[in-house]
Amino acid sequence: MTDFIRKRTANAKNDILSGLTVALALVPEAVAFAFVAGVDPLVGLYAAFMVGLITSIFGGRPGMISGATGALAVVMVALVAKGNSMGVEGEQLGLYYLFATVILMGVIQMLAGVFKLGKFVRLIPHPVMMGFVNGLAIVIFLSQLGMFKETVGGDKVWMQGSQLWIMIGLVGLTMAIMFGLPKLTKKLPEALVAILVVSGIVIFGNLDVATVGSFIHDGGGEGLKGGLPSFQFDIFNKVPFNLETLIFIGPYALILAAIGLIESLMTLNLIDELTETRGNSNKECLAQGGANIVTGLFGGMGGCAMIGQSLINIKGGGRTRLSGVVAALTLLAFILFASGLIEQVPISALVGVMFMVVVGTFAWSSFRIMNKIPKTDVFVLILVSGLTVIFDLAIAVIAGVIVSALVFAWESARRIRARKRVKTDGTKVYEIWGPLFFGSITAFNDKFDAKNDPKNVEIDFVEARISDHSALEAIFTLVNKYEAEGKSIKLKHLSTDCKVLLYKASPKFREVIVEDIEDPRYHLAENPEAFTKPLSEYKL
Repeated sequence: MTDFIRKRTANAKNDILSGLTVALALVPEAVAFAFVAGVDPLVGLYAAFMVGLITSIFGGRPGMISGATGALAVVMVALVAKGNSMGVEGEQLGLYYLFATVILMGVIQMLAGVFKLGKFVRLIPHPVMMGFVNGLAIVIFLSQLGMFKETVGGDKVWMQGSQLWIMIGLVGLTMAIMFGLPKLTKKLPEALVAILVVSGIVIFGNLDVATVGSFIHDGGGEGLKGGLPSFQFDIFNKVPFNLETLIFIGPYALILAAIGLIESLMTLNLIDELTETRGNSNKECLAQGGANIVTGLFGGMGGCAMIGQSLINIKGGGRTRLSGVVAALTLLAFILFASGLIEQVPISALVGVMFMVVVGTFAWSSFRIMNKIPKTDVFVLILVSGLTVIFDLAIAVIAGVIVSALVFAWESARRIRARKRVKTDGTKVYEIWGPLFFGSITAFNDKFDAKNDPKNVEIDFVEARISDHSALEAIFTLVNKYEAEGKSIKLKHLSTDCKVLLYKASPKFREVIVEDIEDPRYHLAENPEAFTKPLSEYKL
């Protein structure tokens, strides 16, 4: 028992300090994304608290941070606006449609976990992963540039003069502390120290710079102060639960669920690589779904994994569930008790932290390997990076996977081969090598010459595999073509599952498939588990 407790608490100091840093970094992000979605800042903060807490406790990836994200907020803009137009002015009906959509989004995500769809994240190729992190780094960088603007006459304009130089200096100081402190000592969390040092300089130096408080007030918010999240009974009073509502919120819920899961599972994969551990993707789907259901019921805007904050946590030493729990509870404490203090934190310190996240996120090695990997992989990497910046993560990843799959199918289609030989009795044998599927059918058909072949023909599939319906149709057509020429055709060395498919397709195949085969190559390919004895026991 003592060893169990010691192992669980060995990293407690790093987890707690890293969690505090993450909580500070969550505040402006949650507030900014709430403004993007067109809802009150507390709706974003409540989402960051609830989603962060639930996924930290029940999620499939310890150390991963979840909360309100920009990728989801962008989709919510149209939903909230259209929902508001359905009610009277000031009713905020769009907000309640948002809560209902987040609940449905959570249900869809939980179903993905129940049906174990999270495993399909393994099908995402490495160039897509690299494009994803590069594109996300660029998005994070561009989002921070907005912090270099100030409000003048109701419009956002770029800072100028001394104000701009002070902002650049404080951002540079934050980055310098984060870069230099680990070289002196690794016992202190560089991000938290940098935020505290820069905040101290601004507060005690009485510098007139943008702070978390001014950022909220400029956006039209009243401040961070709030109470505990409360159950939103008005969802059931204001949103009619009928087919019309489902048709309205259904597409939004589906898109949000897809974006949330893709971003979360991609972040999970990235942290797996950084920590050399393995997360549980299906468990993460269930946790994300459950968290979003609770968040929608208690007045949050929903959320998913946040790559920036997750990287801050991992690089700050956060490795267990404790770091995420501390971050979520600290964020709640900020809302309840310390809103005044947090509002004094300068935006420049948080921008500096995020810039260091950008530097650490971007896969700089992608420049070095450009001329060492296939051109198609380079194209996919650049495509995914560009689409992540221009559109969103879901579109970028789906497009990258589709392009990679098409390239793979094309390359596989070119690998189909047919070795031809003639037996002493005059029978012509075609030995097929490679996968037989929709992409290779044309090349497969081109190998045969039914008109000029001898009377007896055998097709040997020992090094081939029938993969889909297109392959079945191609073989069926080939058999009919030879029989139409009055010639005998036999199919040999088909695997059991291939034979089952062919027998189901047509009884004719029982006449042309050779069952009785005395060939050790075939039996080894058909049932490799049977060959479990030491090699020396086999007669070769």
